[in-house]
Amino acid sequence: MSKILKGKVALVTGGSRGLGAVTAEALAEQGADVAISYVASAEKAEALVEKLKAKGVRALALRSDQADMSAAKPLIDKVVAYFGRLDILINNAAIAVQGKPVDDPALDTVNLDRQWQVNVMGSVAVTRAAAPVLSDGGRIIFIGSLLGTRVPFPGAADYAGSKSALIGYAKGVARDLGGRNITVNVVQPGVMPTDMSVEVLGDEVPEAMLNMHPIRRIATLEEVSALVTHLAGPNGGYMTGGVIDIAGGFGI
Repeated sequence: MSKILKGKVALVTGGSRGLGAVTAEALAEQGADVAISYVASAEKAEALVEKLKAKGVRALALRSDQADMSAAKPLIDKVVAYFGRLDILINNAAIAVQGKPVDDPALDTVNLDRQWQVNVMGSVAVTRAAAPVLSDGGRIIFIGSLLGTRVPFPGAADYAGSKSALIGYAKGVARDLGGRNITVNVVQPGVMPTDMSVEVLGDEVPEAMLNMHPIRRIATLEEVSALVTHLAGPNGGYMTGGVIDIAGGFGI
């Protein structure tokens, strides 16, 4: 297999599990050295580092709470100090809070506010810290959600809003960094088999939701990570400011 990312260094935030972990492995398969950040899954993070190293690349796990904007610059500084450079930033870290309609008296505003902090302000802080040191010709990829552009059920206003905010921010960053040939895109998955989805939907995807998919199944993590890896590679060099759905036609 051609190692099209050999010599590149990638950071995947929230990379210890779910889509982040699968994306880290996909990047390593293509030859990239990979750093991952995590908050609480230290054992999973270190186990993933060993898997990545077994692929013949350098790897590093760093604890960093994305809800804390002041943690972003130390995270980036540690990545650059260890690897000597940063070429690819995957803004993957996010949380999903089980929502209620905004007029519900029991609305959990504390955790909904934290969701905005992690999903939006944390991603903004990491991007700001990475932009000055990211190599020319580099890549920034935000993991959004199909709910960032359409909301087919109630109770998702805050989550959808947080993902929608990333779209405007990513387009602005794409404009800012285009002169350095740095591409910036948003990948919008639909439902995936992650802990986050189980927390929101339960163990089974409701039949009514599957009926909204022309392709009547949810995505695999490998399908989504393949798109991310494509955008991170040399063939993604002329796509920037894009918002790309990978959701089996959900919502069309």
